[in-house]
Amino acid sequence: MEPLDKILGVSVELFSQYGFKTITMDDIARRAGISKKTLYQHFANKQEVVQESVIWYKNQTSFSCEAVLKDSENAIEAMVKMLAFFDNMHKRINPMAMFEMQRFFPEAYKTFRDMLVERDVVMMRENILQGIKEGLYREDLNADLLARYRLESSLLVLQPNLLVSDRNDLISVALEIGEHFLYGIMNAKGEKLYHKYKEKYLKQASKI
Repeated sequence: MEPLDKILGVSVELFSQYGFKTITMDDIARRAGISKKTLYQHFANKQEVVQESVIWYKNQTSFSCEAVLKDSENAIEAMVKMLAFFDNMHKRINPMAMFEMQRFFPEAYKTFRDMLVERDVVMMRENILQGIKEGLYREDLNADLLARYRLESSLLVLQPNLLVSDRNDLISVALEIGEHFLYGIMNAKGEKLYHKYKEKYLKQASKI
């Protein structure tokens, strides 16, 4: 692994586990197994680390999501795989992390939001259109509106004390919201497939 990728990967891990406020440059250097001097050769300050970590994280998750979508036989399987993917991610996220990024690193949060709209909303819209074409989702759906709605509802679970108070709440609430969204767009044919894939992917994810 390239040194820069290692630093960014470690930073994402620390920020996800402990939030953005308490983690220091010393913490990052120590976890990455490098000197603080080496860390400062790549980044001038913590602000830069946070900014680049957000971009690195979103690139990694976007690549993973794209791979999931391409390796699915239909829109329902893709959506369930995505629920399982984010279920595993939520097990490693501190519910305070997003709130702290928004409060203490607003530029990084704006970058995160912009990348969500640029990539995640587009992928969700394509999935909705695919599901309609496959006869698995309702035909009268507004794909643009619902793709944006799905994004906003997924971010609600990352606002502490709004819907969740700890990591266990985060996992269960995120799955509940995801399932609620699916039931709102699926038709009867889609629901049958959903139960099949839920048994296969979501129960496996809950055991990891």
